[in-house]
Amino acid sequence: MSSPTADVSVRVAWAEDAAAVAALQLRAWPVMYDGLVPAESLPSGPEALEAVTAAWAQALARPADARHRTLVALERNRVVGFAITTPATDPDCDPVSDGELTELVLDPDERRKGHGSRLQQAAIDTLRADRFTRAVTWLVATDDATRAFLVGAGWDSDGAHRELDLDGTGAVTLKQVRLHTDLS
Repeated sequence: MSSPTADVSVRVAWAEDAAAVAALQLRAWPVMYDGLVPAESLPSGPEALEAVTAAWAQALARPADARHRTLVALERNRVVGFAITTPATDPDCDPVSDGELTELVLDPDERRKGHGSRLQQAAIDTLRADRFTRAVTWLVATDDATRAFLVGAGWDSDGAHRELDLDGTGAVTLKQVRLHTDLS
């Protein structure tokens, strides 16, 4: 006799997922960037949700090219995470052979349930299917939990780092490090 399991999966996002992905993103960002980015700098409220939903609807309906993909992690029919894969855009990367995991976002209440592992593995499988031989991703330099998760999944630092100017004035910056993994 087997134990009951939750109905969990990962699939390519549909345009109809835009509202759920936008709501998840607006819920996750304050947790992801707590203490790093002033809360007032993050989008919030009904107007922000409407604008972010519209942006997601456009991106999901008409991706920039065939190798721009958004994947969603589901528990039953509820979106609990998303990942975005694209050709890598860094100047030292080759967009033909290097892919990028640009986002890996989980609902803060759904962590440690396996959704991140499923989503990360689906992103790797998607990048391989798109014939990339290496993948890169950027993460907040102080995010030890995400770094440990990714290193445990086969990623490692490649020595690249950057500082993002989030408000255009230099007052709000975010330091990031780049990880990479071999897909061949």
